[in-house]
Amino acid sequence: MEKILITGHTLTLEELAAVCRENVPVALSFEARQNIQGSRQVVDMLVDEAATVYGITTGFGKFSDVTITQEECKLLQRNLIVTHAVGAGEPFPRDVARGIMLLRVNNLAKGFSGTRLSLVETLVEMLNKGVTPVIPQKGSLGASGDLAPLSHMVLPMLGLGQAEYRGEVLPGAEAMARAGIETVELVAKEGLALINGTQAMTAVGALAVYDAITLMKTADIAAAMSFEANRGVEDALDPRVHAVRPHDGQVKTAAILRRLLMESGNVTCQGEVRVQDGYSLRCVPQVHGASHDAINYVKSKVEIEMNAVTDNPIIFKETMEGISGGNFHGQPMALAFDFLGIALSELANISERRLERLVNPNIGGFPAFLVKHGGLNSGFMIVQYSAAALVSENKVLAHPASVDSIPSSAGQEDHVSMGTIAARKAAEILGNVRRVLAMELMCACQAVDLLEGQERLGVGTKPAYEAIRAVCETLVDDRPLYEDINNCEAILKDGSLVRAVEAAVGEIQL
Repeated sequence: MEKILITGHTLTLEELAAVCRENVPVALSFEARQNIQGSRQVVDMLVDEAATVYGITTGFGKFSDVTITQEECKLLQRNLIVTHAVGAGEPFPRDVARGIMLLRVNNLAKGFSGTRLSLVETLVEMLNKGVTPVIPQKGSLGASGDLAPLSHMVLPMLGLGQAEYRGEVLPGAEAMARAGIETVELVAKEGLALINGTQAMTAVGALAVYDAITLMKTADIAAAMSFEANRGVEDALDPRVHAVRPHDGQVKTAAILRRLLMESGNVTCQGEVRVQDGYSLRCVPQVHGASHDAINYVKSKVEIEMNAVTDNPIIFKETMEGISGGNFHGQPMALAFDFLGIALSELANISERRLERLVNPNIGGFPAFLVKHGGLNSGFMIVQYSAAALVSENKVLAHPASVDSIPSSAGQEDHVSMGTIAARKAAEILGNVRRVLAMELMCACQAVDLLEGQERLGVGTKPAYEAIRAVCETLVDDRPLYEDINNCEAILKDGSLVRAVEAAVGEIQL
């Protein structure tokens, strides 16, 4: 991608990832510029007329009944940012911080927020020149917007706070100066327009969904590898079985597994080795399929939110009004990201059970812990321990954040979403799942070696095996396995494992 045009209503997940992770530049469309300028004219009119509009000529939250004079408007907006920048915890990763900025630009570009064009252009310039605000991860209730995180995003624009520039964390004013970007003075409505929205939770969750799509494909590949190693009964993948229970994800998962296992000489027919497999193999289409459907659902909600107006008040140019509402409330995202975390957790749950089938000689029939000289060697014994620990941690993290609420602003804001917590938890779960899948793939490849089934692998499992073996050799005698796990996890994270498989079987569609 050479440049992404920001219109306010066409931003995709792929474009978001490109800007956040590949530093693809952005530019405002002509339509967006017109819309921004049109909404600003309405705000100027409301200020000139001293109309009573929340956050423009009034205070915030509990102070919404306090009238602000025209002379005080600039100070009001600056005070809003400096008092709301009270985040806690470690900073968001750079890609998430860039995502927060990009989503805010896209929101403002719709022309319902009343900022000056120059203010939005400052954010665009920061994105394109690589000035990334330091934004603490914690401190948002997920209603009235992501107030604390977004305030930290704004601080460097004012010459305050901290920002990363060319790999160095600097005072905000210095980062802006080094990049040749002028700091700004906020005018009426602008502080509120910059922080009253769901962009922190949406940036975290959108990148998690983007990664979850690759992870879902990886989980299907890992399941197919375990199917090979266990000489799985392929009758369970018969399309007729799934046609009579036609959940979309289930049908697709069974079809994906059939493609991956095509031409395999390791899989078996019903009754050939056993009549049926354990659930962690036999029910992969049903379990993975449910997660397929969940991820697609969350993706659809995220794509709506990425291109939605989440400001308050909302400026309507046609009627010259500023209407106060609740579009900043993160509940649509909170529920979606809780669902995402649960769906991802299940992928690790069933993966760890497949791993257990491989290392447990009483189930899989392989040498204990997949090593020939057990006793002297522990093999993959503690790999299963580590996977089990991650799975149990995910069970704690998967507890929904969205069922919680706590009143704030002296009871004025009496129900909040906790959506940013839900998004952060989903992202953390995703990292744990990726690690578990890396462990399963290692063990499955080791089991295939013990089975001497390398030459009988399927069309899709063969390139997966080769990709793993390129970074992790067969285990003969004990060695530090964390390095192997790290190497396997790296090719899952960068997508090279999935690309290698898709080169052989075609794109895996969720």
